[in-house]
Amino acid sequence: MAALTVRPAAECRYDVVSLGEVMLRLDPGEGRIRTARSFRVWEGGGEYNVARGLRRAFGLRGAIVTALADNEIGRLVEDLILTGGLDTQFIRWVAYDGIGRAARNGLNFTERGFGVRGAVGVSDRGHTAASQLGPGDVDWDHLFGDLGVRWLHTGGIFAALSETAAATVIEAVTVAKKYGTVVSYDLNYRPSLWRAIGGQATAQDVNRAIAPFIDVMIGNEEDFTASLGFEVEGVDEHLSALDVSGFSAMIETAAAAYPNFAVIGTTLRTVHSATVNDWGAIAWSRETGVVRSTYRERLEILDRVGGGDSFASGLIYGLLDGQPLQTAVEYGAAHGALAMTTPGDTTMVSAADVLKLAGGGGARVDR
Repeated sequence: MAALTVRPAAECRYDVVSLGEVMLRLDPGEGRIRTARSFRVWEGGGEYNVARGLRRAFGLRGAIVTALADNEIGRLVEDLILTGGLDTQFIRWVAYDGIGRAARNGLNFTERGFGVRGAVGVSDRGHTAASQLGPGDVDWDHLFGDLGVRWLHTGGIFAALSETAAATVIEAVTVAKKYGTVVSYDLNYRPSLWRAIGGQATAQDVNRAIAPFIDVMIGNEEDFTASLGFEVEGVDEHLSALDVSGFSAMIETAAAAYPNFAVIGTTLRTVHSATVNDWGAIAWSRETGVVRSTYRERLEILDRVGGGDSFASGLIYGLLDGQPLQTAVEYGAAHGALAMTTPGDTTMVSAADVLKLAGGGGARVDR
């Protein structure tokens, strides 16, 4: 398999486009959802966070393809997206009936956790406008052909929302490949999303249909097992991030099953408490084999949500920038580590912050 071939920036309006749902996150801060009297609001979504990170941290040109119900909550989400710097022209606005019987906007209540109390997420996203996106709703030929996109990112969270969402992913990746757009996909297995529609069996059916179109596959060990059905001995949640032999075997199994995978990226996390994790990443290509990032033991975490998405955006930035895979995985791991030091799903750092940490910089005061 040849290395990634990325379309020249001069030929494309966008460096990156993400396809996925954007929800309103309600954050009780240091407290609990069940006792909260006030919430901070952020926007977030597994696929969206990646494009936003590439725009805000790394300065690339990006857009989001999604749908929102046209009410005040939808317009608040739009305002947050605009703050994140992404082009909103591909948002499909759906008429709101005053109650939300037909279409509504997704809400995500998320506790950060602390110490022995783990993070908690409670999504309220049934019948959302984004889950009802279907084939024919987006003019993909115009986006990928007339305008031009260097990189498309989507993932298993959006694909799990409905049969039409999964079909929309397949339509998008098929057209993207026709125009030479690189496609990345984060498996992002969430049991709660698949439980009512067949669980792991359905997840595997859907993701196996999508996988043949993917150039860069991203996920952790649970994602590859649950979403693609790769059972590899020695890979479990207790595996030390320093011993990557089990992960390497899993990656080799995935690469053999899907020769279209040019790069595979996997985060490594050992949870000591909600606020102390070991953190790192590995990546693979046929040219390099497995490479690993700096391994950060006992990383202190403020808000772990979005760490994996920020890993993905750092990895993608490195690949778009033409960096060696070793450098790209360092960017990804550093960006994920930094994103977990701030509240909210999305990054609050700069490219300079990422490059400093990836290059061995620490937490000394910058003056």
